[in-house]
Amino acid sequence: MSRPDAEPSLHDDAARAGWLYYVGGMTQDQIAAELGISRQRAQRLVSRAMAEGLIQVRLNHRIGACLELEASLRDRFGLDRVRVAPGLGAGADPVRAIAPAAAAELERFLRMTEPLVVALGTGRALRGMVDAMVEIEASQHRLVSLIGNIAPDGSASFFDVVMRIADKVRAPHYPMPVPVISPTPEENEAFHRLPPVRKVVALAEAADVVFVGVGQMSNDAPLLADGFVTRAELDEMQTAGASGEVAGWVFDSEGRYLDLGTNRRTGGVRVAPGLARPSIGIAAGASKVPAILAALKSRIINGLVTDEPTARALLSRA
Repeated sequence: MSRPDAEPSLHDDAARAGWLYYVGGMTQDQIAAELGISRQRAQRLVSRAMAEGLIQVRLNHRIGACLELEASLRDRFGLDRVRVAPGLGAGADPVRAIAPAAAAELERFLRMTEPLVVALGTGRALRGMVDAMVEIEASQHRLVSLIGNIAPDGSASFFDVVMRIADKVRAPHYPMPVPVISPTPEENEAFHRLPPVRKVVALAEAADVVFVGVGQMSNDAPLLADGFVTRAELDEMQTAGASGEVAGWVFDSEGRYLDLGTNRRTGGVRVAPGLARPSIGIAAGASKVPAILAALKSRIINGLVTDEPTARALLSRA
């Protein structure tokens, strides 16, 4: 089977320039520096991208280099679904690059006529995905959270996405009514014995498709930044080889879940490795590469939406 030509075409260049201008917020001088071209050529490429409809908030032209990376990731990791978005340049927030592609991937499932149960993790990448979605009438589907929606101070978790998506697609939704991480294993077990929680857990475990963020477990771990784990707990898990987390569940560099630390108190549903149904990770950024790689190795995720720099880093380390 032939693969897309990785050599950029004029449409590729125009699409990339338009992406950097309209999504990345770069000036034409910055685009020229990023692409190694003159300012005049950058201006012409941006104009061409708009004139030919290549950019309409989302990128409507699949850049050849991104297609090549998708094919390589699919082959290397046996992925079922993979989308690689163009990078936005050094220093840019990778969530801005992947959010439109992630939204399009979720919308693809929501437009299916057959009723589905869609399970969702949480985090900045999934929140960006929701913000980039268009409104769809998808009342035939059910949306369920994989992770608790109660923060340590008793407030609703800031990055919970189930209700945000439900507002856009008018679908029944089921938050996970437990703490993200309970103070003790006994309290976590008590929550999970409650009949309403058991029903939501059963729905999440039977989901037809899963969308999750992938968090790093380095010193900038989202679980630490958001107050769900202490510095001592993070140190303990790092010593045990913690590499990443999905839906709050921490795993090592081979994608094996750890039997210690907050994993003994995490609410919600753990994404089992090797699911037969789609389990799509939404993640990008240099700090997340080890975590994404580990999740791919064990097939906690069998699909991926990421950006060019992250895709190249994953392939270089695989």
